[in-house]
This record gives sequence, structure tokens and C-alpha cells, in this order.
Amino acid sequence: MADNVEQSRYRVVQWTTGNVGKQSVSAVVAHPELELVGCYAWSPDKVGRDAGELSDIEPVGVLATDDVAALLALKPDCVVYNPMWIDVDELVRILESGVNVVTTAAFVTGHSLGADKRARIVDACERGGSTIFGSGINPGFVDLLAIVAAGAVDRIDKITVVEEADISGYDSPATELPVGFARPIDDPELPAMTASATEVFIDAVHLIGAAIGVEFDEVVCEPEYARTTHDVDLGSWRIDAGCVAGIRTSWHGKVDGRSVVELRTVWRKGQTLEPDWPIDTGHRVIVDGCPNITLRMDVTPPPDFVGTTLSDFMRLPMILTAMPAITAIPNVVAAAPGILTYADTLPLPKARITR
Repeated sequence: MADNVEQSRYRVVQWTTGNVGKQSVSAVVAHPELELVGCYAWSPDKVGRDAGELSDIEPVGVLATDDVAALLALKPDCVVYNPMWIDVDELVRILESGVNVVTTAAFVTGHSLGADKRARIVDACERGGSTIFGSGINPGFVDLLAIVAAGAVDRIDKITVVEEADISGYDSPATELPVGFARPIDDPELPAMTASATEVFIDAVHLIGAAIGVEFDEVVCEPEYARTTHDVDLGSWRIDAGCVAGIRTSWHGKVDGRSVVELRTVWRKGQTLEPDWPIDTGHRVIVDGCPNITLRMDVTPPPDFVGTTLSDFMRLPMILTAMPAITAIPNVVAAAPGILTYADTLPLPKARITR
């Protein structure tokens, strides 16, 4: 926890300026309670360039650097950590220096890292007196909506969070090939690949479980696949006929063999799937209990939105990913050392599972 909690503005270092990082820089610069004091550049070609320029906004007078020691010497209140994947060594260095972290990378509770790596992060927080908050992805705050909905029922039988999307226009082989897209439909390695590439959902399952007071006997991944009957051209890569073009992944938190929490994603590419899974684009939260509750979240542009291309519209989910971490900064700076989650950042009603 930072010593200068009562200050009028929180000093922020931005960590990377990728798709989400760009939105974070823009949000920090516009936020009246935040001051951008530093920016970490992962790519050598970004070193020395203005963080605003790297984020497609006006220059802000902060130059990106790959000098970690210099950034920590600025004594920021918080690092906004936006890589796609976390680097445990990097996070430990930041946290043990006494700097708080909010992150959109693959971290929510740390359970998906394994016990040893999670313990390293907890220990770094204790030694540095710092706090880390992971907002999750896809977008993670949908899990917060699930926790809020669960607080309004008398009995909880199961909580399900669903994301469905036709991602035919999303050209990101670095993130999609590891999940199993384009692999032969009969590849025996597919289930292990999908589980490994989506293991951050383990954290989200544990987050919801902790919020409703349940400890799981096991958290398991149960994937399903659909093949394409024709070649699918995705721009920089392709999926050959007979290979995986649809992936339905369910992560289950189970008690006595019963699924109590399920996080399900359904992604498809192209219009030639077999089986031809229908897609109800968007996010849904389903609380089965008494009473049942179903929430639906759709993301649409505002009337003054500027842009017509797919890349323009892809800004919307990037904003949706970046903002929960940004808005959590004051609570994170004020919190006790350790791992902070959505269940801790707001005074939420506490629901409890019915066994």
C-alpha cells in the first residue's frame, strides 16, 4: 500500500502499449485523479518515443523506456500492467519494490499459475507492502456481474458465464492457434492445447467460487470442437478443410461431481462449420437458483463513434478490457498488501452456495 494515499493524483507507470495498453494510456491521461509519469516499452523500436504517440493520441511528454530500474525509481503508486501474458519475475520485481499493480494480463487470483508461482507473488506483495489486482479478460468484469447477480437470490444451484462470438474477422494467429484453431479435428493433443491456452479461466472460476463461499473439489476443462468443410481464409493465416474452426470451451468448478460454476466460451470462424453451431453474440450470466436470473451484456458503439473498419470497432472490447483495471487504481492503492479481486473492490452482497 502506498504511503501517499491521500494525494490528489496517483502516479502511474504504463507497462506496454499494445492494443489494450493504448486504451490504458488514453484513459490515464484523461483521468483527473491519475498522472502518467512513466511508460515501459517492450519493443526496442518504441524506446524513446512519446507514450501518447505510441497510443495514437497527442504527445503527453512521457517517453517510453525499457529501463525497469529507472521506472521503479519514479516511485509510482501503481503500474498498469497490460502485456498479453504475465511475467512472474517481472511482477515480483515490481511488487517487491513497493509498487502496486493493476493488470489485464492472464491473472485474476493466481491459481492458474500453480502454487509456487502464486506464492512468489503473494510473498512479493508482503515484502513490498504492495497489492495486485487482475481484472481478467474476455472481458473479465462479466464475472463481477455474476457475483452481483448471485447476491440477489435466496438459493444458488449453479452460476454460468457465457461468451459467444463469430471471430471470423479477428486476425490474431498468435492467440488463436495455441487454443487449437486450424489443427486437424482428430488431433489427440487438442484438449491439452485448449486447456493450456485458456487456463486463466481457472482464476475466474475460483474468483466466483470464493465470492459465493465454495471450495471446489476440482476445476476441469471440457472442450468441444467443430471442423470446417471448406478452407477458411483469415488474412494472415488459413484453416484448411477438415480442421478446427469452432471451439467450445467450458471450465467447471465442481463439488461432489456437480458443476457449480461454469465459464463457457463458444468461438467460431467462417460459415462452414460441422456441426454448425449457432452463435448468440455477446455475454450472458445465468444464475440457477431461487429465483433464476439471466443477464445479457451487449457492447455497441456510442452515437459519436468515429470509425468504420473492423480495427476501429475492435477498440471497443479493448476499452472494455482496459477500464476496470484503471478505475480500480484508487482502491488498489488503498488496499492491504496481497492479491485483490473484484469481490474485494466493492461492498458487494455476499451470496452463498446451497449444497
